[in-house]
Amino acid sequence: MKKAMLLVFLTILAVCFGASTYTTQYDNIDLDEILNNDRVYTKYFQCLIGKDQCTPDGKELKETLPDALQTGCAKCTEKQKAGAEKVLRFVIENKPDHYKQVEAIYDPKGIYRQKFGNQVKEKGIELPK
Repeated sequence: MKKAMLLVFLTILAVCFGASTYTTQYDNIDLDEILNNDRVYTKYFQCLIGKDQCTPDGKELKETLPDALQTGCAKCTEKQKAGAEKVLRFVIENKPDHYKQVEAIYDPKGIYRQKFGNQVKEKGIELPK
């Protein structure tokens, strides 16, 4: 019985802490289609800032974003990192006020701005002041 309980406990630990990357379920979403469709983009934005209900993929993004920021996207796949850069670039260049609102919620103390500012700048992205 003790061996069975230990096995169950180890299985739970492996499931909870063993994920080396975030889900790839949404990796084939057309980001350009979302970013260039004001209605769809606004739905995601409103979800992130807590002003509207989230779609399942929006909910996943909202739940994953704090961990991705905290870990420097350590669990992101290369495709997710490229997608994050694309979205960041788009929002900063086209909707800087939205960027500021999201930043105020997810980085109110400017910790991630300071931590990742140089990396973002190296990619040619200028963070709004």
